[in-house]
Order: sequence, then structure tokens, then C-alpha cells
Amino acid sequence: MPVASGRSAHPALIALGAVGAAGVAAAVWGIGIERYLFTLREETAPALAPGSAPIRVLHVSDAHMAPWQHRKQDWLASLAQLKPDLVVNTGDNLGHRDGLEGIRRSFDPFAGIPGVFVHGSNDVVGPSPRNPLRYFLGPSKKQQEPETLDTEAMDRYFTEELGWTDLDNAAARLTVAGNTVDFFGVNDAHRDWDRLDLLPAAISDLGAPDAGITKLGVTHAPYQRILNGFTSLGADAIFGGHTHGGQVCLPGYGALVANCDIPLKQAKGLSTWSHGARSVPLNVSAGCGHSIYAPVRFACRPEATLLTLTPRA
Repeated sequence: MPVASGRSAHPALIALGAVGAAGVAAAVWGIGIERYLFTLREETAPALAPGSAPIRVLHVSDAHMAPWQHRKQDWLASLAQLKPDLVVNTGDNLGHRDGLEGIRRSFDPFAGIPGVFVHGSNDVVGPSPRNPLRYFLGPSKKQQEPETLDTEAMDRYFTEELGWTDLDNAAARLTVAGNTVDFFGVNDAHRDWDRLDLLPAAISDLGAPDAGITKLGVTHAPYQRILNGFTSLGADAIFGGHTHGGQVCLPGYGALVANCDIPLKQAKGLSTWSHGARSVPLNVSAGCGHSIYAPVRFACRPEATLLTLTPRA
């Protein structure tokens, strides 16, 4: 009797199935696993005036906090055990109208540790649903009118309860680990809320320039105009956030988008920013959160940075 002949699947269908399976696996990893793999990145950079004592800086950014995100809150709170000399918070703390509840739980253990902060747009307005493919067309733009958040309550918590200093388009002089440090910062450059033009006068009001005083620049969005401006103003190191490190990256390659004009290779981590005759350390945090409408991380773990600043040679 005749034997039925089997017909193998078309190679294109096999390839399509393999791609689909890989996509499902990547989504499961990015949504269900990696976004909870909170990581502390430790770095060292020469940025202080000669003879200064080292400063251990905890750089946190982009928590995008919602009240139910207890794993993230517990991890942030645990970082107080590092006993940093300074906390630098580069904004986008809130990700929900009740996000301050989670921010309190995260940062209460840092009360009394010197800190500085600037705003990202998600400290002022809530997140809104967006098509993630639009990020490949360039930095995102304002869409529908989002929900207004209680920024004043968050600022009161930071300044009055934690003792941190607001650097939105402002400058301040603090004593950190026995060192005198001048700080200056800007509000969110992604929304054009930055006022670089106000900083020279604010810095001048701190007092006569002193070669022994370290100067640190703080911004949420590390646009090139901000980094160049900070370098021209004499920053010895610069801190930024906003990029999420690309959030969804290509393994072995890195960030595909940065949501600003910083070079992709500098979208996260410690690098060097050069402008004019000066080159300074730049730390861009990949952040520890994400929008509640884009709950994924792939090849880009949520992070904070423990950056030890040491004297320049």
C-alpha cells in the first residue's frame, strides 16, 4: 500500500516562528525579570581640588515611582547602608499622582545626609501613554495635557525633612565630607525649563571664586547645550539622568535611543565630556524606574551609582 510522504515546514515559517519565540522570550525577560534586577554601579573619577578628601556620591535618578512598587522602594532604602557622603538626585522621581508615598519610603533613611536635586518633567506632570516607536524619530515631544503632580509636597519633603538642596536653575555652596563644594543645576532641559543664563549670577552670589572649591553640575536631561554650558561655567564633574540608558538596548551594542541629543555611547555610565579646552567626568544614570505605561527593561538594568570623587592629579 502506498506510504504517505511527509512535507517539511517552509523555511520561512520556521524562521518566523523562531523570531516570534525569541520576541516572546525577550518580552518575558524584560517585563517580568530584568526591570527588577536593581544594580549598584560603582565608579571612581578624579574631580576634586588637589588635597581634598574623597567624596562618596550616591547618584539616583528616574525612579518614576508608583505607590505599589515596593521592591524598588526597599532597594532604594537599602542604599542608605552605603553611608554616602552626598546624594545627587537627577529627577523624574514621581510616576503616579500618589508617587510621593513611595518616595518617602525610599528616601526616609537618607535624612541628614547632604543631598541636592533637580526636577525632571515627571516631578511636575504625570506620565501618559505613548507609542514607544516614536522615540526612534528623535526626542519625545509633549502630547496630551498630562495630570499635574504635587511638586510642592515633594520639594517640601526633600528640603525640609531630608535637608536636601533644590538646584533648579540655582546654585548652592555646601560642606561635604569636610570639603567645600559649589553646586549648580538646571530644571528639565527636555521641556526647555532650563535657565542657563541665570547661573553665572547665582554662582557669583556664592562668593569669590576659589581654586580649592570643587564645582559640580547637576541636570536631569543631559542635552549637549547643558553639558557645554556647565563645562564653561567651571564644573569639575557633571551628573545627569533622563535617558534610562536607552531602557531597551541591543546586547553587545548598547542604547538605541537616548531621548536627547547626547551621543548614544554616553547615554549611560561614566564618561568624559569635552568642551573647549576642558574635559570633565560625566555620569549619566540609567535610572532605576520606568513609566508605568512602559514597564520593561532589556539589556539595561535599573541602577544607581556610587561614584567616589577623588582629587585631581
